[in-house]
Amino acid sequence: MLEPTRWPRRTAAFLNERLSRLEAACREASVPFHDDAGVDDHLSAVLLASDFAYQSLLRDPQLLGPDFLQLMSDPRHADARAGVFNDVHDAGELRRLLRRFRLREALRLIWRDVTGADAIETTLAGASVLAESCLEAALRGAERQVGERHGVIRDARGRPQRMVVLALGKLGGGELNFSSDIDLVFAFAEHGDSDGARPLDATAYYTRVGQALVGLLADHSVDGYVYRVDLRLRPFGTAGRLALSFNAMEQYFQREGRDWERYAWIKARPVAGDRAGGARLLDTLRPFVFRRYLDYTAFAGLREMKALIDAEVARKDLADHLKLGPGGIREIEFIVQLVQLIRGGREPTLRARGLLPALAACEQLGFIPSARAQRLREAYRFLRRLENRVQMFADQQTHEIPADAEQRERIALALGHAGWDALEPELRRHRAAVAEEFAALMAVDARNDARQARARWPEFWRALLADGVDAGAVAAAGFAPPGEVVTELEALLGGAALRTMSARARERLDAVMPALFAAACAQEHPARCLARLLRLVQAILRRSVYLALLEEQPAALRRLSAVFAASAFLAERVIAHPLLLDDLFDDRVDAEAPDATAIRDELARRLGMIAEADPEAEIEAIQEQRQSALFRIGLAFLGGRLDARSAAAQLADVAEVVVGAVLHIAERDMAAAHGRIDGGSGGEGSGLIVVAYGSFGGRELGFGSDLDLVFLYDGARAQRESDGAKPLDGARYYARLAQRVVHLLGTLTRAGRLYEVDVRLRPDGSKGMLVQSLDGYAAYQRERAWTWELQALVRARAVAGDAVLARRYAELRADLLAQPRDAAKLRDDVVSMRARWRAERDRSNATEFDLKQGGGGLVDLEFLLQGLVLQHAAAHPALLANGANAALIEALRSAHVLDDETATALAHAHAGLLARAIRCTLDARPRVVARDDAVEHDAAAIMVACRVAGFGFE
Repeated sequence: MLEPTRWPRRTAAFLNERLSRLEAACREASVPFHDDAGVDDHLSAVLLASDFAYQSLLRDPQLLGPDFLQLMSDPRHADARAGVFNDVHDAGELRRLLRRFRLREALRLIWRDVTGADAIETTLAGASVLAESCLEAALRGAERQVGERHGVIRDARGRPQRMVVLALGKLGGGELNFSSDIDLVFAFAEHGDSDGARPLDATAYYTRVGQALVGLLADHSVDGYVYRVDLRLRPFGTAGRLALSFNAMEQYFQREGRDWERYAWIKARPVAGDRAGGARLLDTLRPFVFRRYLDYTAFAGLREMKALIDAEVARKDLADHLKLGPGGIREIEFIVQLVQLIRGGREPTLRARGLLPALAACEQLGFIPSARAQRLREAYRFLRRLENRVQMFADQQTHEIPADAEQRERIALALGHAGWDALEPELRRHRAAVAEEFAALMAVDARNDARQARARWPEFWRALLADGVDAGAVAAAGFAPPGEVVTELEALLGGAALRTMSARARERLDAVMPALFAAACAQEHPARCLARLLRLVQAILRRSVYLALLEEQPAALRRLSAVFAASAFLAERVIAHPLLLDDLFDDRVDAEAPDATAIRDELARRLGMIAEADPEAEIEAIQEQRQSALFRIGLAFLGGRLDARSAAAQLADVAEVVVGAVLHIAERDMAAAHGRIDGGSGGEGSGLIVVAYGSFGGRELGFGSDLDLVFLYDGARAQRESDGAKPLDGARYYARLAQRVVHLLGTLTRAGRLYEVDVRLRPDGSKGMLVQSLDGYAAYQRERAWTWELQALVRARAVAGDAVLARRYAELRADLLAQPRDAAKLRDDVVSMRARWRAERDRSNATEFDLKQGGGGLVDLEFLLQGLVLQHAAAHPALLANGANAALIEALRSAHVLDDETATALAHAHAGLLARAIRCTLDARPRVVARDDAVEHDAAAIMVACRVAGFGFE
């Protein structure tokens, strides 16, 4: 008997009565009853949780026979025991055995779930495997039954052809409920006739197989049934044929497929029959489910389905429905499936069928933040466990919490709670969390606010469509000066794209345009913002998926309008590459910009998804990653999350990642064509490095900057030939490799060029070889280099390539820069070169200041710092550690070359002028600004420091 302290007294009495009745039934049936404490305790928990288990055991005590405990303790799924079907050929015996098998395995699932032996994921997987085992056995029985009369259908090679059974819903996802029906679709690969005495064509044949399969599983007998089967998700629903050919399935989804079917077929999986053929079919249907582009039209389908569900919930008063009610399981599924449908065409890892694996993929890729993913994961496990226990109670397909208070209490106790009053607050908490996440995803509040904000704009848009564009009306609406807006509106309204839009796309445009007007009007420069937004609309008019994004996500539209108002550069990037709109939809855009490690890891992942060597596809993937990173850096700078120096450094980091990836592709292509050049002992790299000069080398890159590159190779290795089928001598090999890198960086793809490359800083400039040995480079720098070339060396650094050679280069650079120099001659050379540059390039005048070339501008600061490094590096080697301007100022301070006051003034001036320069670039303006007190103060600080140091650049 039970310990009185384990359960409440009333519950203990209830369980003791059940145990007594079971013991009596076992005695009557001559079945040994396991009454040791451990088994007794576990059995009591099962009897508390499930009337179905109790009634099944009471009705057939043989289930508690000698192998009972062995089955209950077996961690393997049902397929490990499905061999019992192998020798069964009689339809009646198969029907009885299927029901018996399902009953025993169902009791095992209940036992292991209730006693805590299995986690909820294991229980759901076990229920799925049980269904698959029964399906395969039933299908083979149905095939025998139909084959005895009609023969078999053979494929083109003469082999017997089997039907494939596809599972959708929970079974497709491998997460079947304990008492769920199973959603099935039947399909076959090829048409033909069966070879029996009464031949049938394939459609009729497989229809009969399907009917026999359903009968074996779903017909009720004295032994009950195995599974309820739902075939309504097949093409054309109940009006469609029971079994369709692969070709017919493909044609249906190309022509007739609806939004809700995309959600349903995310989980489609072959579970019985011709599984290999089923996998091929799903491959052909993948473009229907997962579009190649980012598909924001999935929002509309989700919104329609949710509206239907909400109407059903309201009509049937299903507030306590664990699946369909507010904050229920279906909302968790929708949150994850929406991400899958939007992005699964581009991200294969998102095509996971099960909810938890798909949620993990969303989290890993950053599309659902970790904190949100954890809330959803915890809620899902809690709700599915509770849902499963509700179904285990009486083996009924129900998702509603029972109304009976005693049943609720028993479910709560069996789940380890003190009672229903203890469980209910946790249930409310999880459902509230899910409801909050779902409302945020669907932007419920934001969409309502947006509707109010744009209330006056639909009439404005209708007037434009009906009466044409009037400059006065445009200005009166708040878009002054109206000139550019009028031009763009006329181009939009007069374009062929507008006239040829589909009805659905036109509906989206009519919904989006008032929102665009409202968003632009809320910006500081409405006319400028709207003109840019209108150019974007013209660019995406034939790609209504992007219109859907702007229609569905008010937050993305707000971000977009703020960016378009603030930055012509970023606006043009989005107009040229609408894929960047995805970044505006991503909540991570408001967080820190990605660092070099994150960019490198993400790029490696993206490139790893390209199955074979395909330089064009790889360069496009690199470009997409680069554009996204630059866009996020721009947004972070405009939003104040990055200062100018950090933004410039991150832009340089992006370029470094890109150059490294491109060099890897070039090395791979060269190895495929010509082999590799052996590095000898300890030489594992390619023997080539890419050296960055200028702003790239100094980690102070701008938006739209080109890259100053120099290519150097290992001269000793170049004495050998490459080891491929078409060998090249070393010098030609490295020349081809460098040319390949320059070519790939500058290749024009659909996503544009990666970077413009400037290689004129190599030894002897444009007259010199594109690539040079490290020894030749060293000789040039020691014997023939001009002072300005040594200045450039201050900012030089290896950014990609052979690690050993890169270390040798760093040592050479330090040695070259640390040579003692005549200070007077050095100053004369630096001042002379600066005077020449200013005469040729300074665009300053009495009212405007050239931030880069003006007196006291950024180039003056660079020349000052470089001159000081060349002058003092011999005595202070620490000056050579970092060529970035900000780092050089601090190094010169630490070496006491600059006093604290001067170093602080220079750091402030550098930050201020650089920030203005970046803002000019972002707004597509020349780096020439109106003179004001701040600019004059910064320029004066730099000029004073230059004079004090002996570099009078006036």
